[in-house]
Amino acid sequence: MASSSPVKPAPRRGPGRARAQDIDRYVGARMRERRIMLGLTQQQMAELIGVTYQQAHKYEKGINRIAAGRLYTIAQALGVDVGWFFEGLESEQRFKPTPQQRMLLELARNFVAMPNRKYQDAICALARALAEGGEGEEEAKAEDEGKTR
Repeated sequence: MASSSPVKPAPRRGPGRARAQDIDRYVGARMRERRIMLGLTQQQMAELIGVTYQQAHKYEKGINRIAAGRLYTIAQALGVDVGWFFEGLESEQRFKPTPQQRMLLELARNFVAMPNRKYQDAICALARALAEGGEGEEEAKAEDEGKTR
């Protein structure tokens, strides 16, 4: 009897968020760029870091991920800091929050900064009441119209 396992959907990417594979390709491209700047072949690079030519090729293409220890070895072999491989990545994929995300962040900061737990409870009650909406919406509109007349 064969068991069927449900297929999980791929996780969604948020705005400005890079997938791991994108970063792997970026780091690999930076590795290749530095290797070429130093005039090394892939074979020479592979020997310097103790892997096969094929593995070095896969690192450069972003096909295989580079473990932290291996990245450190590669950085030493290429004469750069580990951070060098990630330079420029932020500017390429800088996160740009939406206006709603900015408001939520400001709300969270202000909520946490409130000195009194009662104030926080009041804000929660207010948010709950507003979220339930609809019922008091007509009354609020009538009040607003009455004030503008």
